[in-house]
Amino acid sequence: MAMGNQQDKHQQQDVEIKKTLGHIKNKILVMSGKGGVGKSSVAAYLSVALAKKGYKVGLMDIDLHGPSIPRMLGLKGSIQPGAEHGKALPVNYLPNMQVISIEPLMGEENKDSATIWRGPLKIGVIRQFIADIEWRDLDYLIIDSPPGTGDEPLTVAQTIPDARALIVTTPQEISLADVRKSINFCRQVNMEILGLVENMSGLICPHCGKMIELFKTKGGMLTAKNENLKLLGTLPFEPQVVQNGDAGDMKLLDNDDLLISQEFNKIVDEIIKLPAPQKDFIMAPQQEKEFPVRETDSDQGELVAIPVSGGKLSAHFGHCEEFAFVETENGKITGTEMLSPPAHEPGVLPRWLYEQGADVLIVGGMGEQAQQLLREKGIEVIIGAPMDPPESLVNQYLTGTLLTGDNVCDH
Repeated sequence: MAMGNQQDKHQQQDVEIKKTLGHIKNKILVMSGKGGVGKSSVAAYLSVALAKKGYKVGLMDIDLHGPSIPRMLGLKGSIQPGAEHGKALPVNYLPNMQVISIEPLMGEENKDSATIWRGPLKIGVIRQFIADIEWRDLDYLIIDSPPGTGDEPLTVAQTIPDARALIVTTPQEISLADVRKSINFCRQVNMEILGLVENMSGLICPHCGKMIELFKTKGGMLTAKNENLKLLGTLPFEPQVVQNGDAGDMKLLDNDDLLISQEFNKIVDEIIKLPAPQKDFIMAPQQEKEFPVRETDSDQGELVAIPVSGGKLSAHFGHCEEFAFVETENGKITGTEMLSPPAHEPGVLPRWLYEQGADVLIVGGMGEQAQQLLREKGIEVIIGAPMDPPESLVNQYLTGTLLTGDNVCDH
């Protein structure tokens, strides 16, 4: 009965998500491959700039571990009950701009507390930010995501199929290398990329007025060219952005004498000119498989196998560094063993996994022949899982929160 109630609640939440997203014209996920590139600043200034041009804007901060949007905006309001039963109102920043973040929900006394959450909890909160918040009709919903390609951007991709990505980078190679991962992530989950923004592309010397290339230049332009993407614009390093952000002041865009204000408004104009999303809205259950909470026998556990590279799920099970064999009992993890697989040859891995006693295999991608061989041996195959650490994936599987996307295998 508990499993049925959970499924009913999830389905009702899907209905609310679809209803809410139906009132939002454009959804833009601002993401970056690494931290410290000014992603949250771009998200905040983009939201404010669009609002000042007369558009109705929502800003959703899904950086649950390090929310910075409320402080950058100097946001003092709190979440209030809405008119609809069970829903809450986002915080008003401007008459036509609303904001939601985890920080106003934690209270002033807890705003410096660490948010220590695993994937399933984060997924649930992001879905609630859409389903349980009473958003007005919006022209733009700007979503500020934490750096990387983890649970948060994946949840957006699965929950908001018509979201489009704006990727922020700095010019140096170490940042661009991570940006290429973000680009590949978007392509893997079928998310349209609006374009790249190169931030901190140079510093105007206050003494001589010449541009100082702190982090090299043109890296964003070359990456955009190589990846066949649009470079929306370049933003110089501006100390006033730091000062204003610490002070919760967003008036920088009003100063037309600043080069960064001129360039940022050009980026906003480019975004406004872009055509509406081409992808039709389809509810998440039609795009992804969700596995319900397992009713485990108290005397019987399962052995879950996961291909791993670099400590996380490997995209293709046949090219991993090692396999994690996670033992479970009574719906909990009881142990994990890492084993090196045999050489990747047709039919070898399915037989080896069977010999190790695997009951379930969680993968990112897999060819049809391997799937058939595994299922013939009674091994349940779950395809399209996110690239999370193995124990995180197993916890999601056991609690019924494992969301999967497309088979990333090209075999």
